[in-house]
Amino acid sequence: MQTRISLPTMDATVALAQRIAPKLGAGDVLGLKGTLGTGKTAFARALIQTILDVPVEVASPTFTLLQTYPAPFGEIWHYDLYRVEEESALRELGLEEAWQHLVLIEWPEHAGNTPIPFTAMLEFTLAADGSRDVTIYSEKEWV
Repeated sequence: MQTRISLPTMDATVALAQRIAPKLGAGDVLGLKGTLGTGKTAFARALIQTILDVPVEVASPTFTLLQTYPAPFGEIWHYDLYRVEEESALRELGLEEAWQHLVLIEWPEHAGNTPIPFTAMLEFTLAADGSRDVTIYSEKEWV
């Protein structure tokens, strides 16, 4: 199944994350694809803050590669694989053992041949007018 959604504003990105968040739990894996500046981290931040239901600083894992957060159902593991150059780094980050948590993976295409059991893939794109779209690929309906 494929669903395309227009995200004309940052508020629309936040609203989408807030709609999807209650449908997620331990064992779900979301891939967040898109070029720089398309809204992947903003979406992840809003999703995590919605699930935690408390004000929390959600830092981009660009440099740490992984940030974890305690959640009502276990943990949220938020990866940013942009700077990963070798698959061996993924083992060091525990990616192969992460599937018991809710996992968000920015730049999943940098995972190489590592098998990832995606629940959904969200592909963010930027239009010439500055608006964004997201296409959700999944067997489950999210919105």
